[in-house]
Amino acid sequence: MVLIGNRDITALLDRAPLLDNFDTEAWELSGVELLHLRYEIDDSNREALLPRALHPTIPATVIFTAARYPDSPVGPFMLAQVRVGCRSAALPRGFLLRAYSDSPAAADALARRWGYACDVGDVKIARYHDRIVATVAKDGAEILRAALVDPEPISGGDVQYVANMNLARQKDGDPVLLQVDPEYRFHRAERGRCELAVFDRAAWSAEGVDPVYPIVASFTQCDTGFPAIRFVLDPNKTALEGTRKIR
Repeated sequence: MVLIGNRDITALLDRAPLLDNFDTEAWELSGVELLHLRYEIDDSNREALLPRALHPTIPATVIFTAARYPDSPVGPFMLAQVRVGCRSAALPRGFLLRAYSDSPAAADALARRWGYACDVGDVKIARYHDRIVATVAKDGAEILRAALVDPEPISGGDVQYVANMNLARQKDGDPVLLQVDPEYRFHRAERGRCELAVFDRAAWSAEGVDPVYPIVASFTQCDTGFPAIRFVLDPNKTALEGTRKIR
């Protein structure tokens, strides 16, 4: 039996960003540091976490990421995200629930150009002798603390990051899912155990997302960025019915 998301996106649209258009130019960014954790989640509510255009994964998962971008057209910035693992037709993806950046300019550009539901917060990545830790704080309160513990070097060929599906609003008010699918060139990669010490679900629009089992954590140094938009979807139709090619 094919699982299909059944989330009512009405409440999410109240905070979904308003897009300029679908013609944004790509940002190609070098020297990015990216911490990535994936957890299995309680699957009793999995269909209700995703809109109709997306399929839950088996097992159901949540993805935590924090990245340091040392340079961009709007200057250096940090970006943290929480996404629900999913599929668009047969392709693995991550449905964005909420993002935070330490740069108001970056948060604004990511929202208008790529549909990131991005607020301003204090995002940090710190490396210690036995772990790499990402923290996010909003209005002085910590809303995420996630770590890779006991890092060990691996090949970048062993790392796979999934594309984003970002819910946004078009200028006519219609909802749209944007596929944001950057490429990665890895210069260094490490893998280790996941540790999730703080996860404020309300701050991440992640009610019902309950991590129950750690899968894997990775930390990479890479060249990546934010691509031109190639595909958009109608969130209220299946991917086969509602996908539209932009480029």
